[in-house]
Amino acid sequence: MTTADSNGAAPLDVEIGALKGGSAGLSQYEGKAVLIVNVASKCGLTPQYTGLERLHERYAEQGFTVLGVPCNQFLGQEPGSAEEIAEFCSATYGVTFPLTEKVDVNGEDRHPLYDRLTGFADAEGHTGDIRWNFEKFLIGRDGKVVARFSPQTEPEAAEVVAAVESALA
Repeated sequence: MTTADSNGAAPLDVEIGALKGGSAGLSQYEGKAVLIVNVASKCGLTPQYTGLERLHERYAEQGFTVLGVPCNQFLGQEPGSAEEIAEFCSATYGVTFPLTEKVDVNGEDRHPLYDRLTGFADAEGHTGDIRWNFEKFLIGRDGKVVARFSPQTEPEAAEVVAAVESALA
């Protein structure tokens, strides 16, 4: 995905590793809609994995994927190794969507992907730092950020579903 942001940087021409090694490079999703979500296994919002997986399954054949980005910055709620995270997600929630390596989404060591995502405002006008686990960014088929949703917004909420369907249209 090569669409440039307001600073001229392509928001998704960023390399990121896959959870189990290798690349989860976002260029492989060119022409697809992608919901990027920072995830954690030991959070009160962790049950959102169920809705994320259902959303992924519902729209996958139309060119949509969820991309989970494990992060341990919020009260240490993603402490596991790559193997432990993968096992938890698969065994507990039946997750089939791709997961990236564990990264920082805020602060000095923020991953470049989140440098580019956090400038986009949600419906309430929030930009900047990720507030908590399960903040969501929807990327359209053209590679542009089209929506940002707060951590408390359920993956299958009407506004998320409407935005995904619009991105796929």
